[in-house]
Amino acid sequence: MPKSTASYWNTLQTSNQSKWTPIKGMETMAEELTLSIDLDTGEYTRLTRFLPSADTTPFGGKSHAYPEEIFIVSGRLYDAAFGMWLEAGHYASRPPGEKHGPFKTETGCVVLEVSFPNRIA
Repeated sequence: MPKSTASYWNTLQTSNQSKWTPIKGMETMAEELTLSIDLDTGEYTRLTRFLPSADTTPFGGKSHAYPEEIFIVSGRLYDAAFGMWLEAGHYASRPPGEKHGPFKTETGCVVLEVSFPNRIA
């Protein structure tokens, strides 16, 4: 089964707020919106929205056994693993096992994420 598809729509428009869901365990810090998913392979494209003042330090950094790509759409996000502030336009193609986070933001941040869970190293 291929990844799901959708026609043009504005994911950031206020009228689409109800389509965002809180991330389990981080309900006061972050929300997600899955844009496309392949139910057979698990590959997905989603937006993660870190709310203003979010700080994932209590959860520590993390890594995945699979590659992922991220693009900062808006706002500003600090990645402690790299010791740098990411701003709109920053992009990364993470190899399997690369540590990232914890994250924090003062103003909020929207991140586009494309993950490939079936491509385990």
